[in-house]
Amino acid sequence: MLGKNDGAPLVVRQRAPALRWALLGAAVLIGLFAFYVTYELGRYDAGYDRQAVAQQRTELEVQIEHLEATNRQMRTRLAELDTIRVGRAHEQAEVARAMGDLQAQVARQSQELAFYRGVVAQGAAPLGVKIDQLRVTAGPRPATFIVHLSLVRSGRADSSAAGTVQLSLDGTADGGARSLDLAALTADKVHELRYNFRYLQALDQEIMVPLAFKPDQLSVEVQASRHDIAPLSQTFLWNVESAP
Repeated sequence: MLGKNDGAPLVVRQRAPALRWALLGAAVLIGLFAFYVTYELGRYDAGYDRQAVAQQRTELEVQIEHLEATNRQMRTRLAELDTIRVGRAHEQAEVARAMGDLQAQVARQSQELAFYRGVVAQGAAPLGVKIDQLRVTAGPRPATFIVHLSLVRSGRADSSAAGTVQLSLDGTADGGARSLDLAALTADKVHELRYNFRYLQALDQEIMVPLAFKPDQLSVEVQASRHDIAPLSQTFLWNVESAP
């Protein structure tokens, strides 16, 4: 059969596979590039400015950094304020404790001073109890009053003084003289006041005066528990002080 072919011999050549793959890859890259160019053109036509967006993003990142720095400063300041507040709380507690100690010391010294004043004023006064002060103020309810009574020692305070105090209110009611004892002034709740102290003691007693009763004077009788000390009786004019 070859001998019957009078023309030139037919040569068939196949292209290398590597060239075919290279052309295919180049076509894909060109297609991707064309797609990207088309995508960018579409965004540009829609009003998207890549440079403006990048600049805005940079500005926002700077603002975020500033805000974070401010936030750190605020947290540091808050921690400092918390430390200062805790320190002030401790200082206030220490000051309150010191003031309490000083007030207690002043109270003790006041009692001792009141006692020694009584001793100096009376000289060699007999041992006993005397009334240092008596005041009457208005009570929290109508027709009620508070009797403020202060007792001090007279003589040497080598031991505590103890005893009872009786109160009686003299006045007029229904056109006649009348006297009300402590039981009548407290609705039979209190019959006597008891004291027990070494230098000074303050007694406060609330009393209720009938509306029809007109007080004139308040009598106080101090009875010591020791039988060798004579009772003390003293009368005060009824005078109600105004509330401070």
